[in-house]
This record gives sequence, structure tokens and C-alpha cells, in this order.
Amino acid sequence: MDPGLAQRVERLEQVEAIKALKHQYWRACDAKDPKAFRDSFVREGARIDYGRLGAFDDAAPMAEIFTKVALHQVDGKHVIFDMHHGVHPEITVTGPGTATGRWTLRFRQINLIDNTEKLMTGEYDDEYVVEDGRWKMSKCHFTETWAMVRPLPEGFVVTPGAFAEVTQ
Repeated sequence: MDPGLAQRVERLEQVEAIKALKHQYWRACDAKDPKAFRDSFVREGARIDYGRLGAFDDAAPMAEIFTKVALHQVDGKHVIFDMHHGVHPEITVTGPGTATGRWTLRFRQINLIDNTEKLMTGEYDDEYVVEDGRWKMSKCHFTETWAMVRPLPEGFVVTPGAFAEVTQ
């Protein structure tokens, strides 16, 4: 095989693996899965900045916040429902086992504590490294572009579906 072709195929495979990692991260957020959320980051020293949610020098404190918010229940029922859609990936493999990425987030949240719906968009600025043979996020910075919060209409009903049985 042509060495140039082999390198291009390897780079494409790396980009696809990074896309799968980011999608795994968003699925973990929406599925209320703290373990999968935490496993998206390097073991130690991930630089995370989520704006109003805080900035951290490791993923563990953010995973704790995620757990408290995502798994919060009132009367045995979840009260926060999120939907994360990442689009427009720009991923650059920068060297052996390193890459950068930029994504646009489309976010929607139903908050039954405040009886609100939030729509938001923003930009992720990420760095990735290979750790134990798998791509992980070593940096994840989110910058909100805009958000809109509106009250839920009277009589609004949430049907929790598959995540109704999720517990800590």
C-alpha cells in the first residue's frame, strides 16, 4: 500500500475515533451516566472550563457536579432532562496521540424544579490525547454563544422514558 495512503487512512481513523469519543460524552450526559461521563476524560489533569458551571484542573470535581445535577430526583423522579447535539466538528490530528477539536453544541434542557425550558448553543474547544490506547479529552472548554430560558406551559408533561429507572 502507498505510504501516503496508509497515513491518510490512519488519520481518518483517528478523527473518527475522536468523533466517537465526543458522541459518547454527550450520550453520557443525556443518559445520566456519570461513569461514562468521567471516562471521556484523561485519568488526571483534565482542564475543564464550562463557564458558569465552573473551571477545573481535573475531571473528578466536574463529574461530581454532573452526578448531582443529572441524577437529582424529587419524589423519586428525575427533574432535569438534557439533550446535547454536537455539530460542525473541526478535528486536527496534531501529532502522534494528540489532536484538537472544535464543536458547536445545540443544547436543550427541561428543568422541572424551575418549570423552565432552556435552549442554548455554544462552542467547545477541546484537546485530545491517547491514554491506554484510547482517545480521551485532556481539555474541554465550552463558551456559550446564546441561551434562552422560558417557562414551561401550563399542563406540560414530561414522559421520562428509558431514564426513569436511572439511579446513582
